[in-house]
Amino acid sequence: MTQLLISEVAPRDGLQSIKSIMPTAEKCRWISALADAGLKEIEVASFVPAKLLPQMADAAELLRFARGIPGLHVACLAPNLKGAQAAFEAGAHKVTMPVSVSEAHSLANVRKTHAQIIDEVRQVVQLRNQRYPGVAIEAGLSTAFGCTLIGAISDDEVMRMANTVAQCGVDEVGLSDTSGYANPTQIRRLFRRLQSELGDKAGGAHLHNTMGLGLANVVAALEVDVSTFDSSQAGIGGCPYAPGATGNIVTEDLVFMLEAMGCDTGIDLDKLLAARDILAGALPNETLYGYTAAAGLPKNFSPRGKA
Repeated sequence: MTQLLISEVAPRDGLQSIKSIMPTAEKCRWISALADAGLKEIEVASFVPAKLLPQMADAAELLRFARGIPGLHVACLAPNLKGAQAAFEAGAHKVTMPVSVSEAHSLANVRKTHAQIIDEVRQVVQLRNQRYPGVAIEAGLSTAFGCTLIGAISDDEVMRMANTVAQCGVDEVGLSDTSGYANPTQIRRLFRRLQSELGDKAGGAHLHNTMGLGLANVVAALEVDVSTFDSSQAGIGGCPYAPGATGNIVTEDLVFMLEAMGCDTGIDLDKLLAARDILAGALPNETLYGYTAAAGLPKNFSPRGKA
């Protein structure tokens, strides 16, 4: 089986969604521990105004630090041209732009209509092409499986937006279950269609666990050959503009499940749990989630199903 890519998003998606501000030095120690555990891609920050998200005020510093970790693919999020330019200048390997399929969510999240965010994507791609040709750009389609603000989202709506941003020149288009409403049947159906229509621009899955179906949805995505999954250590995070949506799937639980199933994640679970201890120590008043950390690894547990 092809090695799966687990993209750790807690330093961005997790930290920007909680009130506590983790000291920069502790963030660096945590990111280093995550990389040492075998995570090959980490989304370290979001390039947004510090007055809006003070948790992300050290984004450029963190990105430059992470760039110094050998073998680490350093990702970040940027909601607009200004943020993307700052990310490019700081040395990002990959920039993800959030593009909501639900226009109501787009207006709440980035204060832009569909027409405005699509124009923003075009401008970011143009800037990348002109001055930063080595940087990958992903469009992450938020609310692809339903929206807490307007309800159901049709597959046709998702694919119209997917094709539109692909035509803007992004490198990949991922699907995000921002609300946590997705179910396995829907996951299989929509990722098959994404792959059919976008080919090698079809990206990975960003899943939340609001309805308790996060890991079931991972298995469904595996069945249709999705190989990249976003997850968050300790399950921290969520979208403040998706009321009721809880955090991302828990990295430790995801890795345990995949390794127990015989999949190769390249991640050392013991080191991953040690990285969680750094997070817990730096944010003692925050609730952390996950079953693997609470229960511990099974006796004589062998990664990738090996005896």
